[in-house]
Parts: sequence; C-alpha cells; structure tokens
Amino acid sequence: MTSSTLEIIVASRRRRQKKYVLVVGALAVLLVLIFAITLSVGHSFTPPGDVLRVLMGEAVPGASFTVGQLRLPRALLGLLAGLSFGLGGVAFQIMLRNPLASPDIIGISSGASAAAVFAIVVLSLKGPIVSVLAVSAGLGVALAVYGLSFRNGVAGTRLILVGIGVSAMLESVVAYILSQAPAWSLQEAMRWLTGSVNGAQLDQSATLAIALAVCGGLLLSRARDIEALRLGDDMAAALGVRVSETRMIIIVTAVGLIACATAVTGPIAFVAFLSGPIAGRIVGDSGPVLLPAALIGAVLVLGGDYAGQFLLASRYPVGVITGALGAPYLIYLIIRVSRAGGSL
Repeated sequence: MTSSTLEIIVASRRRRQKKYVLVVGALAVLLVLIFAITLSVGHSFTPPGDVLRVLMGEAVPGASFTVGQLRLPRALLGLLAGLSFGLGGVAFQIMLRNPLASPDIIGISSGASAAAVFAIVVLSLKGPIVSVLAVSAGLGVALAVYGLSFRNGVAGTRLILVGIGVSAMLESVVAYILSQAPAWSLQEAMRWLTGSVNGAQLDQSATLAIALAVCGGLLLSRARDIEALRLGDDMAAALGVRVSETRMIIIVTAVGLIACATAVTGPIAFVAFLSGPIAGRIVGDSGPVLLPAALIGAVLVLGGDYAGQFLLASRYPVGVITGALGAPYLIYLIIRVSRAGGSL
C-alpha cells in the first residue's frame, strides 16, 4: 500500500468520524432543545431561569408545581422511553438485517399489551404489578417467537412472519378482553393501550432509567460487534465477533428495554420501528447507528407528546401521533419489498 493510498484511507476515515460526531451532536442538541421547550412552554410560560431553579431544588412559587410536578415527570419519562424504544428497536433490525424486524411488528409489544390488559380488566390490578406482568409477557413472547422461528438458525423473514402471526393472535385476545370489560376498567385499559405519558411519576422514570443504564449500556458497549452482524453471520465471525453470544445479548437486552418501556408508557406505536431507518439514512456509513437511533427515538416521543398536547386542535396521546407518522412508512416499506421481489 502506497503512502498516498494510506493518506486517502485515513482522510476518508476522518471525514466519516467527523460526520458521525456532527450528527450525534446535532441530535443531542435538538433533544435538549425539545426537552427545554417541554419544561418551559405549555398553556403557560415558565422562564428558563425559573425552570433551572426548580431543577436545582429551589422552591419557586407556581413553577415548582407546574414544572416539578407536572412537566418534569412527563418529559423525563418520555425521554427515557424514547431512548429505550429507539435503541431496542434498531438492535433487532440490525441483528435480523431487516427494517421490518421491529418489536412493534414481531409481537413483543403485543405480548406486553395483552398481559397488561388482562391484569387491568380481568384481575383488577393496578400499579407496579401490571408493569411486572407486562415485562414478563414481553420477554416470554420474544422467547416464544424466537423458538418457533428457529430451524437451523433464525432467518429474519421467518422470525418476522412468526412474529406477525403471534402479534395478530395476541391482538385478538386483547380485543376480546376489551369487548367484555366493564366500563370502570375499560378506560384505564384503553389509555394504556394507546401509548401515553399522561400521569407520569418520577418513580416510573427511576425504574426505566435503571433498565436503560443496564441494558442500554450493554448494547452500546457492544456496538461494533452488533454493527458487524449487518455483514452476515459468517463475515462477522471472520471479523472476530462471537455471533451467538452477541445475538443472545441483543435478544435479552433489547427485549428488556422494549418491555420495560412498554410496561410504563404502553406501546407507543412505531417509535422502535422508525428510529433505526431514520438514523441509518442520516448517519450512512459514518459510524454505528445505535446511539443516533436512541436519540431519534427520544426526539420522536418528546416531540410527538408536545405536539399532541399543544400543537393540534385537540389533545392526543403520543401514541396517536407516532402511529400517524409510522403507518405511512410501514406502507412504503411493504411497497418496497413487493417491488424488490421480497428484498429490502
């Protein structure tokens, strides 16, 4: 290799690294800006100085309640849920090398939803126990889908088809339970199913923050190994990646993130599905998409929740807003699959 060729390679690598840093930095700034707007601007305006004083623990008349009790828990929960959905969703899509391999599509969210609705309507449960059952069901459905699609390995298309079937079955169970639900529990179940950060509490954020720190930290620490799976199992193994171990890490941690976030906010539609493809288009080949996808997930949830509260004629839960964004993209992907003869 000549010195000129080496210089070209080094310069190209530096350009990609610079682009990656700029993209991540821009997404982080956008996220901080939306978070700040969420805390300051609503039906009333709270000056940024008062917001900072509240965040530092000072008692500010009016702002302590508006910011500390109403806006901060909601914004913090939306931030953590968005990071979890974005990171968990893109990890699945990379592992299976298919943008349709999202927890929204393959039944994980449906499993958590079915368990939560059963707990609320049939068992008349509330609070943390509903979240525990939802997380357990999400993990159980993920293992079931993986097991049913395993045949000399797991093909992405086979797992997606099995997941769609399981998801349809679970959604029919949810529909049946709701059709038999008494009026006093129906409203709570429907609020949960829509995907919402209404009524957020700081203790919910603390639980989700722990899950994100553990599961998300483990995923980000294996970002390069996960990215290598894009090249296929054989190529990844040739690059020194322990493929089976990396797959198991993705399954456990990504499902844990999605299930924990769903247990707290309900299934916020299409955030896990959209974050990865958007990040991939922005980042390109400049670096791993895990962190950008997590940031985009948080932007979608925070931005969607703010739009649903204040920017439309009526108030809508965040799941309605993200669903309206995600459904057209899903149709676009299906059309792309059809035109490409089944190849995405």
